[in-house]
Amino acid sequence: MASSTVGAQPPFSTLAISTNEPVVSVDWLHANIRDPDLKVLDASWYMPDEQRNPFQEYQVACIPGALFFDIDGVTDRTTNLPHMLPSEEAFAAAVSAFGIKNKDGVVVYDGKGIFSAARVWWMFRAFGHDKVWVLDGGLPRWRASGYDVESTAPGDAILKSSAATEAIEKVYQGQMVGPTTFQTKFQPHLVWTLDQVKRSIQDKAYQHIDARSKARFDGVAPEPRKGINSGHIPGSKCIPFPQMLDGSQTLLSREELEKKIGQEGISLDKPIVASCGTGVTACILVLGLHRLGKTDIPVYDGSWTEWATQPDTPLSTSER
Repeated sequence: MASSTVGAQPPFSTLAISTNEPVVSVDWLHANIRDPDLKVLDASWYMPDEQRNPFQEYQVACIPGALFFDIDGVTDRTTNLPHMLPSEEAFAAAVSAFGIKNKDGVVVYDGKGIFSAARVWWMFRAFGHDKVWVLDGGLPRWRASGYDVESTAPGDAILKSSAATEAIEKVYQGQMVGPTTFQTKFQPHLVWTLDQVKRSIQDKAYQHIDARSKARFDGVAPEPRKGINSGHIPGSKCIPFPQMLDGSQTLLSREELEKKIGQEGISLDKPIVASCGTGVTACILVLGLHRLGKTDIPVYDGSWTEWATQPDTPLSTSER
């Protein structure tokens, strides 16, 4: 990862950092955090049973200058499925409310290390913005490295987060929003629908990987959301997302990632599609595969929550 000396720095766009590498180190971010063309987003989000409030935690401790990106707020308002990808217009409105421009680089982090930040990294890429990276190890590694956090999020940062969610609401209600500073370019090959997964089961052109736990995949542990049976999409393989990370919640090396993927019988020479419970942790698999040069892997956005609640979709469980 390229580094830069603190002090007089060139504009962010001239820094030697590759979009082929999906993460940046905390040392790199600390060295470049004052660059005006670099925006930092706290995208912390937790599973419902964890009973943690990411916005409250952001207000208590955040990386200096970070804005809070609400995964449950920047979402499609036309579906009951959780945090589905919003429309192009809605995403552009929300990102513009943050004050982010197309020339800006974006670094996303979360409170676990690498968890929900990968989802927002994927969202930006799905809308054509490749200058986006996940902070390797997230807030825990930032703090463990001795770097400062803001104990009170600035008022204007909180206002921007609220404005982003309000902008989404206005778009879906057909109301006017503020000026757009961020232009989207949707990348449909990175986002799969229910119908695409159904077709994939038939033609078997894609290897389908599932980021949920083996117990949920096998149908022996309940889903965290009530009323949804556990199990898996026929033909898919289970690669629980923690297998992409080391003990400090940073992304494994290329060699270790290749080994993990190979152990699961996945070929890097064939197309891959990823899913999980609601489209969040699948993005961690995509992040890991991006490091291996697989930069075109789609996420099935509705994932298991959509699949398992359809009346006509086949469900598989482990063979006993």
